[in-house]
Amino acid sequence: MNASAALDLSPGAGIVLNDVEWLVERQEPHLGRVHLVRADGDRQRVSFRFLVNDPNCRPSSRTAAEGADRGRQPATWSDVKPEKRPLMEQRFAHLMEVKCGFRSGDQFRPEPGEPRPEYDPDRTTLTERRAAKAAELSALRPEETRLLLGVAHVGVRTLERWERRRRKYGVIGCADHRWLRASGGHPSICEEVREAIFAVRQETLHRSRVSARTREIMIQRYVRETFKDAEIEVPSYHTLLRVWKEWFGPGGARPRYQRSAELPTKNGHVLVTRPGQVVALDTTILPVMVRENVFGDPVTVHLTLALDVYTHSICAFRLTLVSDSSVDVAMVLRDVMLPLPMRAEWGEDMEWPYPGLPAAVVSEFAGHKVAALPFFTPETITSDHGSVYRNHHLVDVQEAMGCRILPARVLRPQDKSAVERVFGSIRSLLLGLGPES
Repeated sequence: MNASAALDLSPGAGIVLNDVEWLVERQEPHLGRVHLVRADGDRQRVSFRFLVNDPNCRPSSRTAAEGADRGRQPATWSDVKPEKRPLMEQRFAHLMEVKCGFRSGDQFRPEPGEPRPEYDPDRTTLTERRAAKAAELSALRPEETRLLLGVAHVGVRTLERWERRRRKYGVIGCADHRWLRASGGHPSICEEVREAIFAVRQETLHRSRVSARTREIMIQRYVRETFKDAEIEVPSYHTLLRVWKEWFGPGGARPRYQRSAELPTKNGHVLVTRPGQVVALDTTILPVMVRENVFGDPVTVHLTLALDVYTHSICAFRLTLVSDSSVDVAMVLRDVMLPLPMRAEWGEDMEWPYPGLPAAVVSEFAGHKVAALPFFTPETITSDHGSVYRNHHLVDVQEAMGCRILPARVLRPQDKSAVERVFGSIRSLLLGLGPES
């Protein structure tokens, strides 16, 4: 392999010169030289020829491990799956027709009818040819485009992205990364090191967030203390970092959120098929302040909401000037079961229509006309793990009503996402506050 091809001299890349690590600060291609800077601030200016021919110059392993394209052998024709190579060739042919008007990329080997008028480089611009190609491919059915190019839709932005990759990697740049063969893995990760990595993973889930360097030290310590008699070589920091990201993700979240993400789902998902089957309860602090009377001080308001999960209808709500209690939530459940009578000043639009049930039957059952709030006995009640909803008094009330208690999973707001969405709608539509307010 040519030395100039293996040495990365792009700004920010690292090189080792005479066992001293330097970073490339900037290039001067017109002068054939590059500016290097050291960690202590020392700088020097050398030529490309000097770096390429110096036997003591090599790429730095520190920056080679930071990018997916550094320190690894570039993809070749043999890395593409055989069944995907025709798709890659078709993409390359379309890009060549956009570039020069000839699908082969060579004007001396034209196909019959080339160049076509909309792709003639003497009469059209590159932008016009790219737009014509996008219109040509968009006219095809998605199944045909997927069979021809591997994607269902090709636009101008897609053609630009393919062209950038083709310029950088050649015809291999037209291939999707999923078409390449899988990586060979990490042979340096033996069973002992694998055991150490998973042991450190379990330990870090129950402590404060630690850095990657600390995890490396913990892995080395585990290997030394557990396998004392065996001579096991622990991989480098960068290898452990890549393995950790591949197995467990970037790891930027807090340990308590990572622990909750690994909790198993109990009893699967609940399929809601009818009104009243599941009622979600939640409380939020409204982003406005109110006065209890004209001369009172402004105080915050807590909104407790009961939402039917099937219809996403608000069954009952209650406003409290102080933090809500179990009695307030119990009164919300009472309002869910009792019909709201129509007032004299309310119009017909405020009367609640029950699908498939005449309004006269509902009025006869309730003893009056029912306003626009559904009423029923909830079968299942779901809420978060707040102290109000875990109160013994509220639990007794729910059991007396004959309701099943289905608490949401810890740190899983999506279990009651319908209520969270209603809170957002109240904030933006009713109170007129945007997300940035």
